[in-house]
Amino acid sequence: MTNDFDTLHAILHARYSCRAFRSEPVPEDTIRQIVTAAGRAPSWCNAQPWQITITHGQETDRFRAALLDAVRNDSPSPDLPWPESYPGAHGTRRRDCGLQLYEAAGIARNDRAGRAEQSMQNYQLFGAPHVAILHSEAALGSYGAMDTGGFVTAFMLAATALGVASIAQASVAAYAPMIRQHFDLPDSRLILCAISFGLPDSDHATNGFRTSRADLSEIYDPRG
Repeated sequence: MTNDFDTLHAILHARYSCRAFRSEPVPEDTIRQIVTAAGRAPSWCNAQPWQITITHGQETDRFRAALLDAVRNDSPSPDLPWPESYPGAHGTRRRDCGLQLYEAAGIARNDRAGRAEQSMQNYQLFGAPHVAILHSEAALGSYGAMDTGGFVTAFMLAATALGVASIAQASVAAYAPMIRQHFDLPDSRLILCAISFGLPDSDHATNGFRTSRADLSEIYDPRG
């Protein structure tokens, strides 16, 4: 008999970053189920700082075009600073993920043009029919952002449980001023990340690899 832990573990194991989507939309009832489930994420003092703006239909295409225009013409201006570096194992994992992606896509290590073209798929939203913009109240600072990270995880797991694929994208948040203007969001909202989502193109090569996870000994530090 499958217990609750086994079910959760299976969903955690099944989730992956989808980099190619089918064009058909996700039913609105399914999207509402996902957002409602994600809203059960814990937050400091139950502040629930997250809000989520989700595009549908032509609005996804309109945002995709605006984002590509910003990438070509604007300088990145994220609300939260990018990491200063990826030291040690963090850099190794990041590099390995990139190499796996390029290998799956058939892009040679010295093919800079191919790598740049693949990177631009971020701003094409990987062809997804929907994109969710995650934002939190600026006054809540880093803890509001951290709490919203829990919402992001819950959203993606709920989506996986319902057969919907997704990918979280910090790259999109590089154009925070444009995003606020596009969606008429106040300056008090921090743009944290995007989640592109939809039904997966399971035959696409970039959906054929899976990243590894750190061993328990690299995470768990028991004391006493």
